[in-house]
Amino acid sequence: MAKKKTSPDGRQIIASNRKARHDYLIEDTYEAGLALMGTEVKALRMGRASLVDGFATFYGDELWLEGVHIPEYVQGTWTNHTPRRRRKLLLHRSELDKIMARTRESGRTVIPLSLYFKGGRAKIELGLATGKKQYDKRHALRERQDRREAERVVFGRGRE
Repeated sequence: MAKKKTSPDGRQIIASNRKARHDYLIEDTYEAGLALMGTEVKALRMGRASLVDGFATFYGDELWLEGVHIPEYVQGTWTNHTPRRRRKLLLHRSELDKIMARTRESGRTVIPLSLYFKGGRAKIELGLATGKKQYDKRHALRERQDRREAERVVFGRGRE
């Protein structure tokens, strides 16, 4: 069984997409429910999922999650799910309309940021994102390094 990580707001985090914040500029976040099969929920309770290749797209007026890997449940039988199937996202109509309008603008996409249990239900945090250029990524890394160095200097002086 995987180690259970719980955040301060009662979320039991299953998987997070750390690379998404590096590759994309996150403009807005949304919390959505997932329409899952029973074996998918059991596999998630074991703490196994990968959001790395995931994205959300509209089919008609519904938002669907694609590319997220939830491995098959080990003790599942013929009722087991396929690991990379398309999953429906559950959002309010007003949120769906906002997301649809903003993704029609050029260069925006919807990506999964984290997958977690909240109140016993599987939820996913979605980010409305714009892709970063290579120089933006390097600039962000440089800023992070500078901030760490400054903290080290301040921390080091405080110890003397």
